[in-house]
Amino acid sequence: MATLRDIRRRIGSVQNTRKITKAMEMVSAAKLRRSQQRIEALRTYALSMIAMMQDLARYTDVNGSFPLLRKHTALRDITLVVFTGDRGLAGAFNANVIREALETRRQAEEAGHQVRWLVVGRKGIGTLRFRGFELERTWEGLSDAPTYTNATQISRYLIELYTSQQTDLVRLIYNRFRSPLEQTIKNVARLPIAREAYTAEDVRGAPASFMYEPDPATIFEKLLPRYVEIAVFRALLESSASEQGARMTAMRNASDNAEEMIEHLTLQLNRARQASITQEILEVVAGANALA
Repeated sequence: MATLRDIRRRIGSVQNTRKITKAMEMVSAAKLRRSQQRIEALRTYALSMIAMMQDLARYTDVNGSFPLLRKHTALRDITLVVFTGDRGLAGAFNANVIREALETRRQAEEAGHQVRWLVVGRKGIGTLRFRGFELERTWEGLSDAPTYTNATQISRYLIELYTSQQTDLVRLIYNRFRSPLEQTIKNVARLPIAREAYTAEDVRGAPASFMYEPDPATIFEKLLPRYVEIAVFRALLESSASEQGARMTAMRNASDNAEEMIEHLTLQLNRARQASITQEILEVVAGANALA
């Protein structure tokens, strides 16, 4: 049976752990708010750019004239861009992305395709290397506060792979943020750019007449790499927000569990102290009876 000193030591240890989890929960909550604000700010820009692309596509012949829209004749090589976090203590955040990536890789190899790995985040890099996969390119230190410059670097590498026909399909795999309690896995193809990205679903009447300088085809071609950059940047922001939300939830659960454990240990301490006092009283009474 544990002594009073042992129980007090355990209570102190759990209390210190609860302080750490509470602090991490608060930090994650603050980072999550900033990530949500950045996602909202990006959405307006992205929607405006897509609207312009849709308008330009009406004046441009897009059938096979742009490398980022052109599908390759054969699907031999698939690039998987996996977005994970740099740290743990975030529940199943990293595990879910890696599981989806491994399943996508299995399906691709069963279909006879070669898989190319590009990984963002230390957790994904460490896990996939431990499993024996060769990673072509990795990026670390982006999960807390990704920037547009980071997205530009990644997207330029993807565009170079696709336009040089080293790869035939690029898929982004990341967590999409819905709420601190819910993150859903997104597994989407971004190269070649899907026709839905630049084709309006509902075109009513004749398009508005705009004068473009330079010509619409030139502007449209310049916007296509920006679309890829926006897609990568959104994946970085969504992954960052999802990581902070998952960590905040995990730390809150850990704090609640610590609180329950402290209550249980306190009750155990009180019972042990009461038993010790009772034993001492019995010993005093027994000694007094022996002397009587």
